[in-house]
Amino acid sequence: MHSASPLPSTGEAFLDARGDGRALRVTWHAESGLVVLSLWRDGSCAGTFRLPVEEVPDLVEVLRGGFRQAYGHARSALLDHDSA
Repeated sequence: MHSASPLPSTGEAFLDARGDGRALRVTWHAESGLVVLSLWRDGSCAGTFRLPVEEVPDLVEVLRGGFRQAYGHARSALLDHDSA
């Protein structure tokens, strides 16, 4: 696999809660019309996924839907706990 390279200014890194140097990097490549999602562990790239920019809205909508559902469950559980 590739060794770690600096994160481009058009991206972000998200650390995995499990630790062990795990991270997800999201980088925009406008020149190629892609968003690259890459999985990292201990400074080495373990895999990549190239998403065409026209599919990004679909990915965002899936994440929003999951977030709304997860938030709704967490909120309901909290309200149930408070009323008990």
